[in-house]
Amino acid sequence: MTTVGIVLRTKDRPYFLARALRSITSQTYADWHAVVVNDGGDPQGVTGVVDALPPSARERVTVIDHASSLGRSAAANAGVRAATDLGAGYLVLHDDDDTWAPTFLERAAAHLDAHPLAPGVVSRIEIVWEAKSGDGFAETGREMFQGHLHDPLLGDTLLFNRFVPIGFLYRREVHDEVGPYDESLPVVEDWAFNVKILAKWALDYLGEEPLAFWHQRAAETGAAGNSVISVGNDHEKYDALVRDAALRSYVGEHGLGLVLYLTKFIDRRLVDVEEGLRRDIVSGESGVVAYRRLRESALRRLPWRRR
Repeated sequence: MTTVGIVLRTKDRPYFLARALRSITSQTYADWHAVVVNDGGDPQGVTGVVDALPPSARERVTVIDHASSLGRSAAANAGVRAATDLGAGYLVLHDDDDTWAPTFLERAAAHLDAHPLAPGVVSRIEIVWEAKSGDGFAETGREMFQGHLHDPLLGDTLLFNRFVPIGFLYRREVHDEVGPYDESLPVVEDWAFNVKILAKWALDYLGEEPLAFWHQRAAETGAAGNSVISVGNDHEKYDALVRDAALRSYVGEHGLGLVLYLTKFIDRRLVDVEEGLRRDIVSGESGVVAYRRLRESALRRLPWRRR
């Protein structure tokens, strides 16, 4: 049985930390060690939650305290290093506000055991919407995240992240090939990491049943908020910076020719659609109807539709 290193990043969220540890200690897979990285939060709050665990679980939890916040990527890398030192062969990031089905680790580890060439495996993920209720949070709804995808593909993930850390168990050796989490990124570090992996290897889904649960709170900001919601502008900024760095790398190797052409080609067609939508909305036609009509018109002009 391979030891799973669970990296649990947290900061001043004892309610969520306690829930995350209940998720971990409820796993049917026995060989795990959790590394709680307290990234600049109150150490006493973390200690109180961790020390309340039963002794058999408490001995499998290591706490790392950062005196001040070093950021999501640095916290992840600190946890990965500690889990590696503890002998973990498989790794997973368990954000403190997310949860698992009890069989997640068992099924994911069994998949990697049975497929020794697979770098990792992705569980189907379900979004759990929740809202403040008394001293905690209550579920308000659920929906599948990217449930229409048949595989976790690079082409899809280039557009935006198609799986979040809670659903991804991977081999420790992956870091030897793609490096650590990028500490220059305060957000989108998981997407950048996933893209590097998918650029080298194919990944599989664990099955159709969601075993990983991505909790989101649309109305919350501050400590209880989700970064993808509460700091959405940062996500847009660093998404753009990652793409710009990759573009510079490509241009440095291949020159500007293709990207100059494609930029104008794409821009002209976006302008055509935008101007057409604007004209039709002003004339009273709904945006959806106008878009559909313009799209059909554009499709009819494609060379393979003229035959």
